[in-house]
Amino acid sequence: MARFMGRSWAARMFPGRRPRSRRRERPEVAGRRFRSWLNVRSVAGQVFILQLVIVLLLGAAATIALVLQVRHDATDEARGRSVAVAEAFANSPGIVQALHSPNPTKVLQPKAEAVRKRSGLDFVVVTNDKGIRYTHPKLNRIGKHYVGNIEPALHGHTTVDTGPGTLGEAMDAVAPIFDRNHKVVGLVGAGITIKKVSGLANRQLPLLVGAVSASLVLATGGTALVSKRLRRQTRGLDPIEMTRMYEHHDAVLHSVREGVLIVGDDGRLVLANDEASRLLDLPPRPEGRLVDDLGLEPHVADVLASGRDVTDEVLVAGDRLLAINNRLTDRAGGPPGSVATLRDSTELRALSGRAEVAQKRLKLLYDASVEIGTTLDVSRTAEELAQVAVDRFADFVTVDLAEPVARGDEPLVVGGVEMCRSAVHGIRPNHPFYPVGRVFAFVPSSPQAFGLSGGEPVVEADLSEATGWQAQDPEQTAKVIEYGVRSLVTVPLRARGVLLGVVNFWRMKQREPFEQEEVSLAEELASHAAVCIDNARRYTREHTMAVTLQHSLLPRALPSQSALDVAFRYLPAESGVGGDWFDVIPLPGARVALVVGDVVGHGLHAAATMGRLRTAVHNFSTLDLPPDEILSHLDDLIARIDQDEGPGGPNGDGSGGGGGSEGITGATCLYAIYDPVTRRCTMARAGHPPPALVRPDGSVEFLDLPAGPPLGLGGLPFETAEAELAPGSHLVLYTDGLIEDRRREIDTGLEMLRRALSHPARTPDQICTEVLDALLPSNPSDDIALIAARTRVVGADRVASWEVPSDPAAVSGVRAEVMRKLAEWGLDEAAFTAELVLSELITNAIRHATGPIRVQVLRDRALICEVSDSSSTSPHLRYAATMDEGGRGLFLVAQFAERWGTRYTSDGKVIWAELAIP
Repeated sequence: MARFMGRSWAARMFPGRRPRSRRRERPEVAGRRFRSWLNVRSVAGQVFILQLVIVLLLGAAATIALVLQVRHDATDEARGRSVAVAEAFANSPGIVQALHSPNPTKVLQPKAEAVRKRSGLDFVVVTNDKGIRYTHPKLNRIGKHYVGNIEPALHGHTTVDTGPGTLGEAMDAVAPIFDRNHKVVGLVGAGITIKKVSGLANRQLPLLVGAVSASLVLATGGTALVSKRLRRQTRGLDPIEMTRMYEHHDAVLHSVREGVLIVGDDGRLVLANDEASRLLDLPPRPEGRLVDDLGLEPHVADVLASGRDVTDEVLVAGDRLLAINNRLTDRAGGPPGSVATLRDSTELRALSGRAEVAQKRLKLLYDASVEIGTTLDVSRTAEELAQVAVDRFADFVTVDLAEPVARGDEPLVVGGVEMCRSAVHGIRPNHPFYPVGRVFAFVPSSPQAFGLSGGEPVVEADLSEATGWQAQDPEQTAKVIEYGVRSLVTVPLRARGVLLGVVNFWRMKQREPFEQEEVSLAEELASHAAVCIDNARRYTREHTMAVTLQHSLLPRALPSQSALDVAFRYLPAESGVGGDWFDVIPLPGARVALVVGDVVGHGLHAAATMGRLRTAVHNFSTLDLPPDEILSHLDDLIARIDQDEGPGGPNGDGSGGGGGSEGITGATCLYAIYDPVTRRCTMARAGHPPPALVRPDGSVEFLDLPAGPPLGLGGLPFETAEAELAPGSHLVLYTDGLIEDRRREIDTGLEMLRRALSHPARTPDQICTEVLDALLPSNPSDDIALIAARTRVVGADRVASWEVPSDPAAVSGVRAEVMRKLAEWGLDEAAFTAELVLSELITNAIRHATGPIRVQVLRDRALICEVSDSSSTSPHLRYAATMDEGGRGLFLVAQFAERWGTRYTSDGKVIWAELAIP
């Protein structure tokens, strides 16, 4: 065993040479040492790091103090200025009169902008007591709700708050506007954005950054001076210090767990540390002997004496595996020879083998967590489990689920329940197992049945000897053994304490059979897959329930009517259900109402809300109201539902039955009424996309309807618009899911819809098909409802009308004219009933109404008799007493007519009755 002996070893190894610390330094070495003060291990480097940390800490503290102080001062100033401007503007002369003027925005917007510019604020906003803006720096925000808390201001208090706004994060003050009765009639909000306040502090940062940079430059220069002085003081070492240094080197060399050998250029061993002697089993005091005479393995001695570079070459030395590295020592002016290092890799190789196996298993589990459960489909999840385990863990994988689970239903007790083969995957496309979709039951002796009953995995190392497994299906199991399948691990699929099915891992004869230690990996795979399958099953069940509810609420067939040829399409979103709906509602007078709407949100709540709105539309339509009034009723209905079902209930304390359920956030709707007699279409919309009109020549126009706010917001009335439609025109109504998509803007969608519609001579069904082909997204995220309606016209030969004077004597003449017209139409059998009904309606109009009276008879699917007058008084059906001389007219009308009712017009009302045509 060789050891360093201070200068003695140096003299033998480097004869005639001074220690390296006293030799003249070469220029490149000196350059490297000049830069050594940057090394954190040196004293100079440590001084530099300390100075750098101190300067950075002081700079950071100064920056934080500056920013906080300036922001605090700027915030106080912004708060005071915002309050002053808001209160001054709220108490300015004439503001109350401006709020009550016909156009408050016209009066207040110039004043508010002038005050905002003079005060340096970002916004001065005036609202009414409902929070609707009359002024705003951005004109498109006028008419919308004020963003912020206005409740304290509505109670007469001036508030200052910081929060998100239309211009960004802002500090705003809200002051109330009082009338002469000290009642709050409006609000004034004034404020400044946080970004503008923070900008005051940013202007002070350059000076501070410059000061910190100068400090860093001074610290760098000081560190360089310290390093230079230290180098000057340590260039020479005396013999005692050198001896101590070599003794330390000697101690370190023999304490490391790596063998070190130094071989001279003559092939003799110069040095061997303790670890090298142990690994190579060297004789005592081997220094000075030839490497070939040390009794080493020939290939080991050849590497040590060859003088060639070797990197991590593994050699066998006795019962050890040694990793050898060999380097020459004369590359940087050192003495000739080589130095070799030895590492014992025997145990490391065994550990690395086990670590490699563990790493592969961890990689398999990680891939399983990523690749299993990518969709909420039960069958697809079972296939992903089979695919991720094949080849890396098993040669074939089969997944069998309880038959109710495969359908997405609640799992039953699995024992004795029929199973459905849900997935089969393997290293070969052909296989001897049951195909996917096969329904069967496990026999009690099979390992799968044992696993399901006990809830534990079962291993069959040799299937040729597994009689219980072979009893499942002797003919089929014989094919499996003949195919070459050797072993099996079957693991129950358990999730949330419920057994869903079983997964089977199979190995061929070419691989080692499954061992007990591999069961834990199979359980991990099955456990993760079971949770994913259960999630998919629960989603499938809930989605099926929601879709069933949604489809039950939508119209299943179109009603019979003669005004329009209608075709429709309804496509639900790929995930979840929405609140889109449509309707075709026949109205009196051969008219037809087209309705399309969209409830915001998805899920059961949106579908249920859609059903309630559709029912409400039907009920309101029976009143024969104009479109704008129907939308107003729907708006009130949604507001009441939202109040009752909101988090606080109608009383604000949760006592209204809401119970914290999800509130309605709004809905859109388009309601259109087409009259085939006048060819006029009356429409109104509430936040819904405009309808498209396709003329007979193929030109397309998006009708310019007043937009109106979405339902549930309230505050603004709805407006109607009328359009005269040419015969054969197409009216196309749709929901926003058709034109909006995450990959395109709404304007792009409208232009695509225009191009898809601009083709003449197509049926409504062809229009629906071609529009969906052109615009349907690949993965629709929202429901799509589409209606295409081609207009028809009731010809003049099927309509007759007469003006009736306000004279009872004129009734007989009108009856005679009506009878002649019915005879022309071949309706003699209905003449008596029509004569009776018209007599009662005309007589009532003459007796109770004023102004001109008009009678119209229309032949459609039924005979429609209408009497219009200028009175807005609605008749009421009542039972006349025995002695009453009148009061039986409407009772007779109701008895003889199929339907009857009243609708109001801008000039009065129309009383109508529909009589069956024999």
